[in-house]
Amino acid sequence: MVKVWGTNLTAITWAHAVNSQSLLDEVLTETGNIDFIEADIVLGKLNGEGEDMPVMAHPPAIISDLTLAEFLKQIMAFNRDHEGQEKGVKLDFKSIEVFEGSLDILDENVPNMLGYPVWINADILSGPVDQNKTVPVDANRFFAGCMRYKQAALSIGWTTNWGADFRDGEYTQDQCDAMLESLTANNVLATGQAITFPVRAGIAANSEEQLHRLVAAVNETNESTLTIWSSDGDYVDVDKLRKLIFGFGVERVYLDVPEELASRLDLGNSDSGASTFRSLFGFSFVSLCFWALSSWLQRI
Repeated sequence: MVKVWGTNLTAITWAHAVNSQSLLDEVLTETGNIDFIEADIVLGKLNGEGEDMPVMAHPPAIISDLTLAEFLKQIMAFNRDHEGQEKGVKLDFKSIEVFEGSLDILDENVPNMLGYPVWINADILSGPVDQNKTVPVDANRFFAGCMRYKQAALSIGWTTNWGADFRDGEYTQDQCDAMLESLTANNVLATGQAITFPVRAGIAANSEEQLHRLVAAVNETNESTLTIWSSDGDYVDVDKLRKLIFGFGVERVYLDVPEELASRLDLGNSDSGASTFRSLFGFSFVSLCFWALSSWLQRI
């Protein structure tokens, strides 16, 4: 497989949990400071009234002043009017019910968003460490819906249990094998769809070998990356995490962590810059190329 990454993905900047109109306004005002908008979607009520619908909120919240439809509409309008400052979008679906309830909205909007990166995210498997509090999104139903958006990138991960007092824990080989098996069983590895695996920093630092095997296996058919994320206060072995990042290469690792941790990692990221954001477009473009090639091969 030809290597296509030419810039430092760890330098891309993120806005997290953009789950209200005021937060979205703030991000879209900071035209040059944010590359990627991450937001959460639940079934809930707009301003606490009416029927349940896909709204922007993080559990346990189920009330928002911003619907998924309006969120996408405003980002598309911004990107049309700000050439060179477009924002990528990561849509984090918190349940299979809200994902399936969003399909009509995605059908209407995703085909119009292909000029910039669109990620569809869900935690589809139970993961570290003895995690049993969060119910994963049903993988089979999630992948079935995602087949409608093969030009978008899949961001698929594991539910996790971690915090300040944790030291031992890893993405086990069995958990990585389960991810590969789910991708295979749902025909994702035959589509060429771009994939990124969101992995929690403190756990990923202990899992270099397993994650290398997973990404290498997926890269036989699909372009794939890691997205390393962390919650405030998580314990992270910084030296081990730096080793993992440089082992994969900064051209294959997105870094979505608090500023304090990013500073301690000392990856040499002084700014994101236009060249870095072009790599996001590269990820979207590669997804389109793999999808087109797969479609062509299926016809011959």
